Amino acid sequence: MAFRKWKNFAVAGSGAMLLGALAGSAGADDALKLPELSASGADACFGRVYDAAHLKAHPKQKVARIFFLYGHDPVSHPNEEPMANADTSYNGFLTTTVRGAKTPQWAGGWCNHESEDGKSGPIRCGMDCDRTMASLKLDDKGRLILTDVSSDLYLDAGSEDELGEAEYDRQALGSEDDNFRLDPMPAATCKAEFAKIDPIDPALGAPLRERLKPDQPFCFGRDYDAAHLSSHSDQVTQSIRVFRGPVELASFASGGDVSNWPDGADIAVSVTTRKNGAKVTQTYSCQGEADQWRCAASSKMSNSSCDISQKEIYLKRGANGTMMLANPNSSLAIVDLCSEAADGKTASDDKVYRLEAMTQSACAP
Repeated sequence: MAFRKWKNFAVAGSGAMLLGALAGSAGADDALKLPELSASGADACFGRVYDAAHLKAHPKQKVARIFFLYGHDPVSHPNEEPMANADTSYNGFLTTTVRGAKTPQWAGGWCNHESEDGKSGPIRCGMDCDRTMASLKLDDKGRLILTDVSSDLYLDAGSEDELGEAEYDRQALGSEDDNFRLDPMPAATCKAEFAKIDPIDPALGAPLRERLKPDQPFCFGRDYDAAHLSSHSDQVTQSIRVFRGPVELASFASGGDVSNWPDGADIAVSVTTRKNGAKVTQTYSCQGEADQWRCAASSKMSNSSCDISQKEIYLKRGANGTMMLANPNSSLAIVDLCSEAADGKTASDDKVYRLEAMTQSACAP
């Protein structure tokens, strides 16, 4: 049943360990503070693609393409997070593609004037762990000059010792990868470059947050036939339904905030096991997290003898209108959630489910 490794945490993008925790950073409303880069507050783009003659004359420069965007996050796709939380406090984004590479790498940071009033002096873009992404300034022709670009920009602290000298030199930027002079470009040019990092599969369609409405029921499920169960002898589940019905709709209507949808949304999951054919229904409370819903088991509709709030499943949009449900840590009621059988990772072949949309009657109690 499992077809790939499921992400149990939010991932913002590729290339650098930068967007792990946003706590303590500037709020989104304060993100754009450099009028010399963007007088109107709109996203500002600068970039350069080096030709063969330049690269031949600079053999120690690895970077063949470089773009800098000052503005809103062009990389991550937190499409399941509530609209109220969809922005990011990072405001400077740098992407480079080295010679021979098929995809870019990227870094994000906070860009501010290094002065007491925050309105004058050199501009530095800092990152987590007190690192520098780059220093910025404009020349008299409006071109952006990037300096102080570290060779280990995309590497973790201490990686030189971990990787060894040869591998570190291979992954690090070159000794001439600094003092870049970038031309002003349309914002769409930068966004197209950043889009190469984590392209969206068009088959996935709209996020669950948009497809599934706060005031409308839904039903997804799957019934496994004898042929499937015969070839998956370690699978416990015979039938599964994931739904929101009248009870779940009423719960959100009474206390939920539509602007924060899907945070606080209750869902019900009914499972029938092949061992005894008994159906068990468990309620979960969900919140949007990057490209998935993280749903924690709730005691609203069960008489649990233990705290089951740490039992979590994950919902994600699948291709062509399907829904994916991940159960990596034995959090479905195919076992007693308070028993030893529910401790640790899911032992059976019941880790990932591909569910089809069904009529609401298919999810009736």
